[in-house]
Amino acid sequence: MEFQTFCKPGEDLDFYAYFKEFGKKFFMDLGLPEENLRFHDHEKLAHYAKAACDIEFLFPSLGWGEINGTHDRTDFDLSRHQEYSGQKLEYIDPFTNERYVPYIVESTYGLDRTVLALLCQAYDEEVVDAEKNDVRVVLHLNPAMAPIKAAILPLSKKLGEKTMEIRDELSKSFMVEYDETGSIGKRYRRADEVGTPFCVTYDFDSENDGCVTIRERDSMEQVRIPIAEVKDYIEARVRF
Repeated sequence: MEFQTFCKPGEDLDFYAYFKEFGKKFFMDLGLPEENLRFHDHEKLAHYAKAACDIEFLFPSLGWGEINGTHDRTDFDLSRHQEYSGQKLEYIDPFTNERYVPYIVESTYGLDRTVLALLCQAYDEEVVDAEKNDVRVVLHLNPAMAPIKAAILPLSKKLGEKTMEIRDELSKSFMVEYDETGSIGKRYRRADEVGTPFCVTYDFDSENDGCVTIRERDSMEQVRIPIAEVKDYIEARVRF
């Protein structure tokens, strides 16, 4: 993933500094902590570059690795195109009529590396009960990044029809999954392993009070709310 910003000579270093910080904030917004990110400014520059910097992530088994690169490429690209094509690539400022070949500030992101970094950061094995050797595997993905936003679970298969109605309604707004196999505890754990931030459980009390229990992945805390409020509850928590 990459993009290039065309700018006026003399303004390029300001854009370069902006996109360095923008890249760091982007990764932090995705869920990578600041202490596991660092800038690596290039001391030896390519012949076309005025400044260059990588953003590196501390991978748990690989060490520091590049996940972004930002470069001030000056007017090298457009000047070469202009030279070999014979076509002028100058920009004319509409206010001053000044002519110049734009400088380019380029910022690139490794998509597969970013996904790997997010998975490495999110993966955890939590000891729930040491005596029973009970370990919970959980993927602490930012809820906005989790592919599946909620697991919709009937406490009993007998409640499946009503629970699937909730599933069908929520699936209009975001990706959800329905699971009725095994104990409720095992289903919670399966949802935790794939990073699903919320589990919505329809139980026998739901038949009377019109409410469901929502379990949060990271804290494992539970709240009980009306079925009519579930969509808004989840939606508000899976946004950036």
